[in-house]
Amino acid sequence: MSNVAVVYWSDTGNTEAMANLVAEGIRSAGGNAEIITADGFGPDKVSQYDAIAFGCPAMGDEVLEEDIFEPMFAAVEGSLSGKRVGLFGSYDWGDGQWMRDWADRCRAAGADLANEGVIANLSPNDAEAEDCRKLGELMCS
Repeated sequence: MSNVAVVYWSDTGNTEAMANLVAEGIRSAGGNAEIITADGFGPDKVSQYDAIAFGCPAMGDEVLEEDIFEPMFAAVEGSLSGKRVGLFGSYDWGDGQWMRDWADRCRAAGADLANEGVIANLSPNDAEAEDCRKLGELMCS
């Protein structure tokens, strides 16, 4: 059984909803999903999980949330080499550049990237919800 952390930051609840859907997919694939807010995760926890799904909405000029999520992610980035990693998040404007940049960072860190990122415009619609569940399943493979 895969032990997967679903680490996220959410202000409006949209990315939190996506985190719950990713966890649902992990559990349906037979894995153990632990949902953790970004302020409760750090480099000391990376080795406790077979895989990590990170969720963060686009903020400002299509960047990761800067006060809590970005510092956490920067701290764990160096520990992701060889680790299965998935990405998800919501946005309200833009074209998904924050997700492409984030995926590039993960590849540069040597992560085993499960996807190019699941994005939802505001609250996930039915198709985006299914993509979140599929990401959860990928985290267990």
